[in-house]
Amino acid sequence: MTAPLMQTLAPLDAMAPLAQTLADIWVYLSATPLLGLTATLLAYQLAHAVYRASGFNPLANPVAGAVLLLGTTLWATGTPYATYFEGAQFVHFLLGPATVALALPLYEQLPRLAALWLPMMGALVAGTLAAMGTAVGVGWALGATPATLASLAPKSVTTPVAMGIAEKMGGLPSLTAVLVVCTGVLGAATGRFLFDALRITQPEVRGFALGTAAHGIGTARAFQVSEEMGAFSGLAMGLSALFSALVLPWAAGALLRWLS
Repeated sequence: MTAPLMQTLAPLDAMAPLAQTLADIWVYLSATPLLGLTATLLAYQLAHAVYRASGFNPLANPVAGAVLLLGTTLWATGTPYATYFEGAQFVHFLLGPATVALALPLYEQLPRLAALWLPMMGALVAGTLAAMGTAVGVGWALGATPATLASLAPKSVTTPVAMGIAEKMGGLPSLTAVLVVCTGVLGAATGRFLFDALRITQPEVRGFALGTAAHGIGTARAFQVSEEMGAFSGLAMGLSALFSALVLPWAAGALLRWLS
């Protein structure tokens, strides 16, 4: 081997131990349950930094950004989702306490809630049934299978309830979970523009509509706008989940039977 060629390959030989060390570190980390939690927190922090740099533009939704980063990382490293979720399930567990914590801003808005209960109930019923009807109708028009239609029906309900409803109707809970997240991200990203176009300015109306259509992700976006808007969005999310659990299996089931 000539001397110039040996000089060219020397840096590569020097990097080989480093590459092997990094590979060994990754093998160790990938078997550690806390990797999923760390990756989730880092992905969200990076996505939120982009969101902040954009001037909090709803199109740069941090949840969507974090999902994209995590999905790309899992795909690039060949990490199974089950392995990732062993650590990330702690974040999943915190969804419960976070939902319960919504009671505080709701309590602070109690006088206004009491004054608006009748129009809110009307909006809740109309919004929930409209979300179900349009999703199933569009899916049916595009030739979706009955299982897919059943998975589409609860796409505007918070994830745990939506998955239970879909399973009860013969749908695919995993597909429903994806649809719920997509619905929430889309609602949070486009809600402000839609409200502005329709000249809807009242924070309670904007919040309640966002919570009904875009559940938890929409509620998180509403709290970024104002606590009042977030309180009404959280109320809509909770009431929508309750109403959907009681009525949606019957209503969606009737619609699916009629379409078939």
